[in-house]
Amino acid sequence: ETVDSWEWWNSFRLLCEHSSQLYVALDILSSLPSMNSLGRWFGEPVRAAILQTDAFLTNARGYPCLSKRHQTLLTGFFNHSVQVIISGRSNHNVSQVSEGVLSRDENHTEDTPTQHALSPYLDYMAYLYQRMDPLPEQERFEINYRDFLQSPLQPLMDNLEAQTYETFEKDTVKYTQYQRAIAKALVDKVSDDEVSTTRTVLMVVGAGRGPLVRASLQAAEETGRMLKVYAVEKNPNASLIKLEGWESMVTIISSDMRCWDAPEKADILVSELLGSFGDNELSPECLDGAQRFLKPDGISIPSSYTSFIQPVTASKLHNDIKAHKDIAHFETAYVVKLHRVARLAPPQEVFSFAHPNFSPKATNQRYTKLQFELPQDTGSCLVHGFAGYFDAVLYKDVHLGIEPNTCTPNMFSWFPIFFPLRKPIYVPSESPIEVHFWRCCGATKVWYEWALVAPSPSPIHNSNGRSYWVGL
Repeated sequence: ETVDSWEWWNSFRLLCEHSSQLYVALDILSSLPSMNSLGRWFGEPVRAAILQTDAFLTNARGYPCLSKRHQTLLTGFFNHSVQVIISGRSNHNVSQVSEGVLSRDENHTEDTPTQHALSPYLDYMAYLYQRMDPLPEQERFEINYRDFLQSPLQPLMDNLEAQTYETFEKDTVKYTQYQRAIAKALVDKVSDDEVSTTRTVLMVVGAGRGPLVRASLQAAEETGRMLKVYAVEKNPNASLIKLEGWESMVTIISSDMRCWDAPEKADILVSELLGSFGDNELSPECLDGAQRFLKPDGISIPSSYTSFIQPVTASKLHNDIKAHKDIAHFETAYVVKLHRVARLAPPQEVFSFAHPNFSPKATNQRYTKLQFELPQDTGSCLVHGFAGYFDAVLYKDVHLGIEPNTCTPNMFSWFPIFFPLRKPIYVPSESPIEVHFWRCCGATKVWYEWALVAPSPSPIHNSNGRSYWVGL
């Protein structure tokens, strides 16, 4: 029976109480387990990969090379800054070829040092590394945020700083999607026969420094529709740009959307209140309060959004949280650019919200239980927590999101959210993971609670919002 080396590592780690000073060096042999089994290691503190020369094949020219699966694994290690060490005897006698090439060089002398026996293997590693695609611009922008735990924004309780707005406004992809959605809504609201006689009333709630106002005006220009815009913003730091010839079309309202009395009803209500988990910056509560501005047949952009989670191995994140030496940090959700993580099962839907919602019995409290099945060839694993994402329908077929299977390319406004577990849970091979999630609403705050019930139960995390909440 094949021994799973991950089990050795996990037993040793448990004996050492998940010490942050433990690191792994993996021995890479000629035969490899499944890619799902190998994938677990990307959530572990792997510092080095010791690549045995026996793992190399021979190409048509007699030089060492690696199988496609070995190449994929090594590329993954390069992406995670894992040091690669070549070990073993040289099985490829190519030094004579190299010396022959050197001997044709007029600078070659008998004193030229001979090549190291393992140089051809190192040359192949260099070739593999140089062949990798360069990091996209978005990844280069995000590189300093990898695995860095950040507290989610509290835009209702706190006023965002100007620098935060500036960062978000650089995300042109997001505003292009909003402009597409607004353009479609304008065309649906006003037929071509009515363009010269009908003016659409559009309200931007949480207008910030005006990027959604700009997207709305550009959509109106693109579709030839007349527009009247109300830009509502409570934050004095936002300082909506008042020039650019907007005065005749835009009315700026310096007020909290929950307190403002609109002079007329809107045809379209536009907002960008979404957080990494969709509803975690209180978009449902804000839009419930703002939908009184909307006509009965009015359109909300976004019209709906759904949160997703998936179980992950994330040793680095666990150790970073553990360093705080308290329970509260393990009961807090973090925004984080996930890098050194192993995603153990595909994401599943958690909570959904749709707008407008005029039902008198509407509530924003939610509860769900989810069961995750790990691929059969994964083997056992350790769950450190859950990665969270969202997907939003802005209008009809225009969507926006960070859920890995449907994410909007080249958008950087949101990193995933991470819900940690106080104690990592060992999951035996082929055992399901069952998790329960709650979204709880109080008079002054909203919070999440979460608990694992299988393969073994965890405590309910963040009971009654004792450690982490979002203030209303």
